Amino acid sequence: MSKTHLGHTARKRFGQNFLHDDYVIGQIVSAINPQHEQNLVEIGPGLGALTDPVCDEVEALTVIELDRDLAKRLREHPFNGDKLTVIEQDAMTMDFTELAKTMPVKDKGLRVFGNLPYNISTPLMFHLFSHAACVDDMHFMLQKEVVNRLAAGHGSKSYGRLSVMAQYYCKVMPVLNVPPGAFKPPPKVDSAVVRLIPHKTPPVDVVSVATLERVCAQAFNQRRKTIRNSLKESLTETQISELGINPTVRAEVLSLQDFATIANAVSALEEAQEN
Repeated sequence: MSKTHLGHTARKRFGQNFLHDDYVIGQIVSAINPQHEQNLVEIGPGLGALTDPVCDEVEALTVIELDRDLAKRLREHPFNGDKLTVIEQDAMTMDFTELAKTMPVKDKGLRVFGNLPYNISTPLMFHLFSHAACVDDMHFMLQKEVVNRLAAGHGSKSYGRLSVMAQYYCKVMPVLNVPPGAFKPPPKVDSAVVRLIPHKTPPVDVVSVATLERVCAQAFNQRRKTIRNSLKESLTETQISELGINPTVRAEVLSLQDFATIANAVSALEEAQEN
């Protein structure tokens, strides 16, 4: 199959796979449910598979596109050019908090969506989580395995650092599964759409989010190890036991609350050492 679609060649370095299945596109737009007077932002609009039907529903849409040729195509769009604000930039370098201040609807956060390149989807979500205070919701097409990891509960095989941190920042809701045939060229994996709604108040109290991230990384870095081994740089076996957590379990059985408890104990220890 040719990798040229509507006169544009899919670029491997940008992780480009273009949606073309109208039924799937309709389902995704329905899930996003774009409305007038919302600050809608699309990441990686590509050839406009989602851009065009969203523009059919609303008067204004901001798009962030790294590919110079596609950005030019969007600016010159015969029907939707006037509705689009095209930002030619890598979304990973975008300050979404600053972007929110420039948006037309002043009292509302951003509604972010996109068919994300799978090679940058996880770091990009973490980048967006750091701007969660200015985001109302996010809808992303991702590798199905990544959506499973985002939504996984403790005790499941898919549960890991991404699950813990995503659920600290957001309510995670899988929306629909998308087969490879919905794209050109078809990816080698199944895809899925997820809805992420940032919590107004985090579901657990942590002294330091950076410490929570570090503890999660240590715990899941060697999944098969018990936490008394994986966390030994941060806490002793006795200290873990004193938190009411069994030090002989593996990371995947710990809940978000357990990780918050561990992270706060580490923060308290580090503060005591500094003083």
